[in-house]
Amino acid sequence: MSSTNGLPPGWEVRHSNSKNLPYYFNGALKESRWEPPAGSDPEKLASYMATHHSSSAGGVVASTTGGGSGDKIRAAHLLIKHAESRRPSSWRQAEITRSKAEARTILEAHQRKIESGEARLGDLARQESDCSSARKDGDLGSFGRGDMQKEFEEAAFALEVGQVSGIVETASGLHLIERLA
Repeated sequence: MSSTNGLPPGWEVRHSNSKNLPYYFNGALKESRWEPPAGSDPEKLASYMATHHSSSAGGVVASTTGGGSGDKIRAAHLLIKHAESRRPSSWRQAEITRSKAEARTILEAHQRKIESGEARLGDLARQESDCSSARKDGDLGSFGRGDMQKEFEEAAFALEVGQVSGIVETASGLHLIERLA
């Protein structure tokens, strides 16, 4: 049991940008859920959630790792999941069975279309992304440090507005990220 958030070992609270709600994630199990996992301490968890995930925090996860500057950026992404993704399913496909190498090949083809000017990331995301943000051209809205998976955050914050990243690997899958603001 974690002494700070009331969750069993390996579990953490994350924030869904598409639903603007907290959820529970276990990286070792590659499992996420909306309800607290078995073995949670309800009192500690309630206290933690009130401090870090309440509407008084502006509806966003309070950063426990960032510099506390409150800087936010806005980004869109194109996500291609694979069989090893933490949730190998999407709005497009109930069970994703492609390998990580196949996902990379797909994303590299999309990257070439973007780099050549043949397509925009948002247009490709609407049709091809495995994230529910596809309906918004991949737009994830504004987020600050500590709100996203570390690899995604580092890549997004390193981009200039209008710039598209190379392929970024996270527990969710493989991404191309475009900084919008």
